[in-house]
Amino acid sequence: MYIPKYYREEDRQEILAFLKHNNFPAMVSFDGEKPIATHAVVEVTEDENGKITIYAHISRANPQWKTFDKQEEILLIFQGAHTYISPRWYNHVNVPTWNYMVVHVYGKVRLLQGDALFEMLSRLVRNHEANSQYRLESLPQDFVQKEIKGVVGFAIDVTRIEAGYKLSQNRNDEDHENIVRELEKRGDENSKEIAEAMHKRNNA
Repeated sequence: MYIPKYYREEDRQEILAFLKHNNFPAMVSFDGEKPIATHAVVEVTEDENGKITIYAHISRANPQWKTFDKQEEILLIFQGAHTYISPRWYNHVNVPTWNYMVVHVYGKVRLLQGDALFEMLSRLVRNHEANSQYRLESLPQDFVQKEIKGVVGFAIDVTRIEAGYKLSQNRNDEDHENIVRELEKRGDENSKEIAEAMHKRNNA
């Protein structure tokens, strides 16, 4: 991914938090003729040695899983907030632009089967049903095993990460404050999140 030097994000913990918050990336692989993609919910983990592993599953009927080659990287695109920036908000003549936060993650895939697949799906349910008693373990296990046969689970061992946060870092303080103020006036979620990220970065 092309990332101008102003916009490179290199804070590892910030990036991990971003991945966990925006956990429905597009997964892109190559089928031998063309790139193909699937959006899937993922679980992002980091072990005690700093190794990042991403867990996911897709429908077994989705042919993309057959393109996963242990020797080839796949790409996961995590999209965060993004919004239009008007040139009217600067103290000088300029052109329109767009602010955004996006992270590209590359990794190699390992398919999960048996207990490893069940445990991954069980964690996913627990994470999203933290305030309820719904668990895979409490369901009829013949039903669970039948449903599991319909999915392919896998782990992605992360090999590299490229993060770009375009948050008006190349603007002076006056323009920066004006942009934040105008974004906050809009009230939509994307504008509010970009304004918050700009404010946080400027005060860091």
